[in-house]
Amino acid sequence: MESSVANASSPNRALVADPDTVRHEETVAALAAAGFVVRSAHDAGSLAAALESEPSDVLVVDNDLREFLPRNDAPVLLLLDPEDELDIAALEAWTIADFAYRAQPPAFRAHRALVLIARAAERTRRRSEAESLRESLRKVSAAIRSTIDPGRIARHLVDGIGEALGAEYVWFTTFPDSRVPQVSAEWNAPGLVPGVLPSELTDDIATFELAERLWAEAEVQPLPKRAPAGGTGSALAGRPGGAGALGGAGAPSASVVVPVGEGDLVLGVIWIARPDTAQEWTRAEIGLIQHVSGNLAYGLMQSHLIGAQQQVMYKLQELDQAKTDFLTTVNHELRTPLTSITAYLDMIRSGAGGPLPAGVGRMVDVISRNAERLRRLIEDMLTVSHQDTSGDLQLSHVNVGTLLRLVVSTLQPLADSRSLSLTVMHAPGTMTVHADEAKLEQVFANIISNAIKFTPDGGHVAVSSGITSDPGTVPSVVVRVEDTGVGIPETEIDQVFTRFFRASNASTAAIPGSGLGLAIAHDIVERHSGRLDVESALGVGTTVSVRLPLDTES
Repeated sequence: MESSVANASSPNRALVADPDTVRHEETVAALAAAGFVVRSAHDAGSLAAALESEPSDVLVVDNDLREFLPRNDAPVLLLLDPEDELDIAALEAWTIADFAYRAQPPAFRAHRALVLIARAAERTRRRSEAESLRESLRKVSAAIRSTIDPGRIARHLVDGIGEALGAEYVWFTTFPDSRVPQVSAEWNAPGLVPGVLPSELTDDIATFELAERLWAEAEVQPLPKRAPAGGTGSALAGRPGGAGALGGAGAPSASVVVPVGEGDLVLGVIWIARPDTAQEWTRAEIGLIQHVSGNLAYGLMQSHLIGAQQQVMYKLQELDQAKTDFLTTVNHELRTPLTSITAYLDMIRSGAGGPLPAGVGRMVDVISRNAERLRRLIEDMLTVSHQDTSGDLQLSHVNVGTLLRLVVSTLQPLADSRSLSLTVMHAPGTMTVHADEAKLEQVFANIISNAIKFTPDGGHVAVSSGITSDPGTVPSVVVRVEDTGVGIPETEIDQVFTRFFRASNASTAAIPGSGLGLAIAHDIVERHSGRLDVESALGVGTTVSVRLPLDTES
């Protein structure tokens, strides 16, 4: 590929391709006199070979050989006659191109060749500067996206833009808006007095109206620079769709106002001032600044949203802790009188108060059952209050058969009071799981007491356990609790593990309950890496299955 820029320490390199011998020699001589190192080509073949052999800084090519000239990066000077048709499309296909008439003096060709090389060098310089600026502002955008702190976002913006653009001052502020935080930041080059700001931007309403107009026009165009004027004020000139050139005593004049917005609404404004000696604002610079402002708007909106979410989260955590503290206190206050009630009931049953009159024993049994029911409800409430925070399990080797017999014996009086058949059947052998025994007892107590509660008088509740092993899986202990109760509507089965949920038919039948039993059991089983399933048919009964990994090390 041909190079368009010569090394500053080396002479310019030219390739002359012209089938006319006399004109060719004249062009070579003129270029050599201008300090060029010249190579020659006289036809399409030699032109192609020369292009492949080494690069050139400029190509001087006769129009008759134009079609053999491939697209390349080296500038092209085309030699033609005034009557020749100039192919503009061909010129545009080459990076930099110009033409000269064949009849013009050879020295003019050499001059045009030098001009083309200078244009190519300037183009390369501008490209390099643009790429450097693009990379610098890309880093600014990356820094903006790297944090959710509004102050740091604003700081990254003004510092990055100030250094990348060689500015004197950069100032940024947001307007009051529910979508972004209120934040401002400014930057000034070393040695300059901070706080220099055009008077037009010190008035909040005027600043907002200017930014709103610019945002509505969707274009930012700086006006020509003006030297600072005398007096204490500064003038802000504007035009539709344009930005103002800000001048005044002590204020830089090469400045631009860039709106920051999202959708139809403006969110803030950036003011950038450069020295009077700086070049005019280029379209590329404005485009890159607008791109950064887009990233800025997105970053500030995300920052505000995440900040608001964090505040809500902190508030919810405080409320949750307050709820936990409240429930813990209430449970403690309820347990104290309940403990006294059950203690006196035990004393009455033991005959400490004398023989019980006929029929009073049954009353005491009813009181005792309801006191036990109240105790379980208090424990369920306490469990729910700590369900998301306590976490730790006191693990040990638990014999599932022994635990189930203990739970069933505790609930047997409740089943007897309802004339229910409560049976337990275990598979042969010992079934052990690695679990928190107290938590597991709560699981089975909740499930079996639920089955008793939702089974009509005279029904049957069957508890069974065994070991199952699917191919490729760890063996599991499965406990099944089957009842002949009212069942659960099919559309509501997926909700039975939701806290405080009660099936519609249970509520209609006025069956007492808090809707916490299965929710607590489900949570505990999952924390043991197990699974709890419910199958039910309305009016037929319900089967609850608990699957836990078998403890193979016991």
